[in-house]
Amino acid sequence: MMGDGNSLINLGDISKPAVVLIEKISDAIGVYFEPNRIRRMARAEADANKIKALSQIEITELQERALQRWIFEEGKQQKNIEAIAAKALPHLDEKARPDRVEDDWIANFFDKCRLISDEQMQELWAKLLAGEANSPRSYSKRTINLLSSLDKADALLFNTLCSFGWFLGGIFPLIYDEKHPIYKDYRIDFGALEHLDDAGLISFNFTPGYLRLELPKYIRVFYYGRLRGCLKSIG
Repeated sequence: MMGDGNSLINLGDISKPAVVLIEKISDAIGVYFEPNRIRRMARAEADANKIKALSQIEITELQERALQRWIFEEGKQQKNIEAIAAKALPHLDEKARPDRVEDDWIANFFDKCRLISDEQMQELWAKLLAGEANSPRSYSKRTINLLSSLDKADALLFNTLCSFGWFLGGIFPLIYDEKHPIYKDYRIDFGALEHLDDAGLISFNFTPGYLRLELPKYIRVFYYGRLRGCLKSIG
C-alpha cells in the first residue's frame, strides 16, 4: 500500500532512512500513508452509513452527531500526523537509524502531537522526530510529554534560545549578557530565562560565571551544524 505510485509521500524520490522512518511509523501506530485523505474519509463515511442502515441497530440523533464528530476529529488528527511526518523527512541525516527508534516511543510521540495543527509547531515536532531518528534515544518520553504541555509561545521561545546553542561535546546555549541587544531583539532576557526554568525546560542559575572541568585535550566546536573550530584545552 505504501509503495504505489499514488502514495501521499512518493517513496521512490526519498532517501532510504526516510523510507524506513515511514514504515516504522506505520508499524508503530497502525496507520499507512494512503494515496489521499479523501479516500480514507469516504471509507469512514461509508462505514457510518452502513451502521445507520442496519435495521437491527437504532441510532439516536445524539449518537449520530457523536459519530460524525468522531469522523471529523479523526480526519483532522490524521492530517496532523501525516504533516508532521512529512516535515521530518528533509531533516533526516544520511546515516539516520530510524529502525532503532522504539515503537513505544513513536506511538507516544504521535499520541502527543496528533492535535498539533499550527504550522510552526508542526515544524518543531518534525525536527524532534527527525532528531530521534538521526540519533535514537536522544529524547525521552518525558521530554515529549513536557513539550506537549507547552503552548506555542513557550515552545517558540525555547526554540529561539536553542538557536544560541553551541555544540561542545553537548549543546550549550551561551548567553553572555542577557541585556545585550542581540538577545533582547529575540526576547531572550532575564525574565524569559526564568520563565523557561519554571516551565522545566532549562535549569537557569544566575551566577557570575560558568566553568566546565575535565575537558578533553581537543574540543571541536559546532554552531548550526557547522564546524567552527577546534580548541585545545589548557591544563
